[in-house]
Amino acid sequence: MIVQTEIEFILGEQFQPAHLQVENESHMHSVPPNSETHFKVVIVTDAFEGKRKVARHQQVYGALAAQLEGPVHALALHTYTAAEWTEREGAPASPDCLGGSKAEAQ
Repeated sequence: MIVQTEIEFILGEQFQPAHLQVENESHMHSVPPNSETHFKVVIVTDAFEGKRKVARHQQVYGALAAQLEGPVHALALHTYTAAEWTEREGAPASPDCLGGSKAEAQ
C-alpha cells in the first residue's frame, strides 16, 4: 500500500482535511492483483470553500501530479467543504468496472 500511503500523506499535508478517505479500488478493474492504480478519494477541507468542483479537482490533481504521472491511472474524487459533508450521508459508491482491458479484446 505504498501508493495509497503517499496519497494520504500528500493530501493530509496539503489540505489539512477534516476527513480524508483513500480507498484502493484497483481490484475492481482489469489490472494485475495487488495493483495500486485506481483510487477513490473523499476529502473534506476548508480549502474548498467558495470553489467549484472543477477547481477543487484541479487542486487535488496538482497535489498528486507525480502520482498521476506514474502509478496512478484513475482517481474518483469526492471533494467537500465541512458544511457540504455535514449535509451528506457519505460519498457515493463507485460503479463497477465495465471492462475495457486490452486482454479481453483478444
